Amino acid sequence: MDGVTAEQSVTADESTPVRDRSTAIVWILCSAAFVAMLDVFVVNVAFTKIVESYRGSSLADVSWVLNGYAIVYAALLIPAGRFSDRFGRKAGFLSGLGLFTAASVACAAAPTLWALVAFRLLQAVGAAALTPAGLGLLLTVLPPARVPGAVKIWATTSSFAAACGPVVGGALVEISWRWVFLINLPVGVVTGLAAVWLVPNLAQRTSARVPDLLGVVALIVAIGALSLALVESDAWTGGATWTASAVAVLGAVLFVLRMRRHPDPVVPPDLFRVPTFAWANATVLAFCTAFGAWFLSITLWLENAARFGTIETGLAIVPGPIMVPIFAAVSQRLIRRIPAGVVVALGNALFAAGVLLVLFTAATPVQYATAVLPGWVISGIGIGLALPTMIASAAVDLPPERSATGSAVVNTARQLGYVLGVAVLIALLGSLDTTDRMVTAFRHGWLFVAVVAVVGVATAFGITPRARRSK
Repeated sequence: MDGVTAEQSVTADESTPVRDRSTAIVWILCSAAFVAMLDVFVVNVAFTKIVESYRGSSLADVSWVLNGYAIVYAALLIPAGRFSDRFGRKAGFLSGLGLFTAASVACAAAPTLWALVAFRLLQAVGAAALTPAGLGLLLTVLPPARVPGAVKIWATTSSFAAACGPVVGGALVEISWRWVFLINLPVGVVTGLAAVWLVPNLAQRTSARVPDLLGVVALIVAIGALSLALVESDAWTGGATWTASAVAVLGAVLFVLRMRRHPDPVVPPDLFRVPTFAWANATVLAFCTAFGAWFLSITLWLENAARFGTIETGLAIVPGPIMVPIFAAVSQRLIRRIPAGVVVALGNALFAAGVLLVLFTAATPVQYATAVLPGWVISGIGIGLALPTMIASAAVDLPPERSATGSAVVNTARQLGYVLGVAVLIALLGSLDTTDRMVTAFRHGWLFVAVVAVVGVATAFGITPRARRSK
């Protein structure tokens, strides 16, 4: 996240660590990050119920509840970080949390599907604001000795949200899918009030500039139009698909031109001259494209083919995400002995193997214990080895003053991967109108996931930090 740069300074007396509040501050900031990430995973579980709730809507239509959020979140992470640098991180955090909470309530009350999508876009704006601002606060308001531990807790919130999301989502959806969003209200209010009271408002002097906003718009248009073209699987030769594809190309061209010519682009192109950074971003994009399709596909398979209820689906999903933090710890030990790229490649290979195992055993009636669980757990092990390693290694060779920007670019690639994965999966699944067609469609989806994960194996070998190469 682009929340902290070398260009910032804080007045000496105002930067005095607030030791008696440190633990509370960590809990406050990490709770907000957890809720923002939890919303991604619980919506996956609520996906089928949302389709049923809005009569006449299709999987392609409802995919925008996921993809609209991810597109806006990805595009705004970097500019939101710059805004918080310039106008104050506490203000950025509170405004982001307030918007996220208010938009969550609006999502719960959405009368139509497209109203829900619109409110999800507002949610994404709030999440994009609170994420870099929250991390920036962790790095600046805590005593130096507490910062490394606090950042580790922050980093594990996504894994914890992935593990809790399916169960929490399943329980809430049993009442109504609208509770998936409404639950954010008490958490947001309590966290916001605690932040107002306990998180210090450090004075900041920064020369951080707001990046190219036209470039941000071009990125949103390009990815949104590409997603639209992909999910229109029933009419790939139709005029709407060709129009969306043309808009995607024009948006991408404009984004690249702005990136090369603007003095402060959204994504600085010179970062990609660093080999480790460039290969890490390529691997993150491939990996997260596969992961975005994989997670949603398993949820839909359990609900539609296995006919699991939402709570049962949530419990069935838990074993995979539980593997992630366990093997993330294993990966930290492995990279002390072997290159990070090898660990990432191994993780991607296990991910692909788990997907192929599910693909080759897929049939109806679904036998969860023998045909889903083993492959799901193996893929979770692979994700635990690969994802934290590639993200941690991406910015290692960047200068310290560019590391925050580099981290934001990696997270943008991560979100864009999720968007592409969901869009392609929805295109491959179609309407799921018959059992035979359903099994074939899911197999096609899983084959796509496995192939993209194998691409990640190939690109992972380029992730070799300079310190390792010099040995």
